[in-house]
Amino acid sequence: MTLYIIGLGLSDEKDISLKALETIKKCKEIYLENYTSLLQVPYKKLENLYKKKIILANRKLIENEFTDVIKKAKRINIALLIPGDIFSATTHISIFQEAKKLKIKTEIIHNASILTAVGLTGLELYKFGRVASIPFDNINITTPMEILRSNRENNLHTLFLLDLNNENQDYLNIKKAIEYLIENNLSKTTRAIACARLGSKNQIIKSGSLESLKNKNYGSPPYCLIIPAKNLHFLEEEMFQSWS
Repeated sequence: MTLYIIGLGLSDEKDISLKALETIKKCKEIYLENYTSLLQVPYKKLENLYKKKIILANRKLIENEFTDVIKKAKRINIALLIPGDIFSATTHISIFQEAKKLKIKTEIIHNASILTAVGLTGLELYKFGRVASIPFDNINITTPMEILRSNRENNLHTLFLLDLNNENQDYLNIKKAIEYLIENNLSKTTRAIACARLGSKNQIIKSGSLESLKNKNYGSPPYCLIIPAKNLHFLEEEMFQSWS
């Protein structure tokens, strides 16, 4: 028996790979991790496609109680579904590590990730530095700014992931993220790229100064924000201008 950890991709229920779909159909229990990222379709659509019941796994279950679920994989096939790709969050690495410690057979099925989807902006992926998250409660929080400062010193792009709480349906928006950056002394004229729902048919990408991007309408989440490196390759510059 096996614990399968499966990436779902970035958009809807059809993003799943054929390999993953075949795997899910032989699983006895299917869990959907429901707090590190936002699934862009109702999970019932997944159930309809898989012809299987899905158990929503909130933060408490994943971080405090999932060892008991892992142990079940000694007897039955278990699937853990994760929006996007699997190892974009340290939580999922911890689950994989725990399964290895328990000597549970584990298989990984990858999918698309926000960490690669940002390549659509035209910024070169190998020029991205450390990724930073901007939390809801960010007063006196300096880590995102420290990461940005370090990346800019090395002429690297910075990807900001914006906080979310699926249980409360609360999502940090681009306006609040930009306000955080400006309040922490980043110039209003700093160039940025704002993205919403990357990987979906109705994705939005807009470029410009922080001030010009702050009050635009981006529709529903998830969101991310990119501060490009100071010096861009001419192809990067052309793509940046194309999103303005």
